[in-house]
Amino acid sequence: MGARAWDWALGFVSALVAVIWLAAAPAAQTTAPAPQAPPQEPPGTAAPASVVSELQAELNTAVQQMQRRDTEGVLSHVSEQYRTGPFTKAGLRGQLQTMFALYDTLTVRVRIDTVRMLGDQAWVYSTGDVNGRLQWVGRWVPVLSWQRELEVARRENGVWRLIGYQQ
Repeated sequence: MGARAWDWALGFVSALVAVIWLAAAPAAQTTAPAPQAPPQEPPGTAAPASVVSELQAELNTAVQQMQRRDTEGVLSHVSEQYRTGPFTKAGLRGQLQTMFALYDTLTVRVRIDTVRMLGDQAWVYSTGDVNGRLQWVGRWVPVLSWQRELEVARRENGVWRLIGYQQ
């Protein structure tokens, strides 16, 4: 599975952001990154501070649920309509269950870099990493690492949920 596919497979894992904002987190890179163009201003308008605070609170909860290895808790931050490429909420469930079977302990760090509003959608750019302690081995290994990755959220019944990057 490619790095980009793994990112979304673990959605905001996410992550409102995988975690859950983290559940959508990208895979650790094993090759040198390609040269990048100068950063451009992301689309949309800057999100109000109140929206960023709400998203941060959701992210904090998702991180705690991820560290507790709570599959359903993490997925509660993901819309039933979630889709990024071939990945859906059902696919994320399988990825989380596999991760929780491999690692007996996870540490999750996620920072929201910026949030941009496009209509009723919040485009959340985050940076973070996930490390796991392998069961039966007791060794810590990097699981995921990402920088300024995009995940899209919207309010559903008054709660922010990831909807994926539905192009």
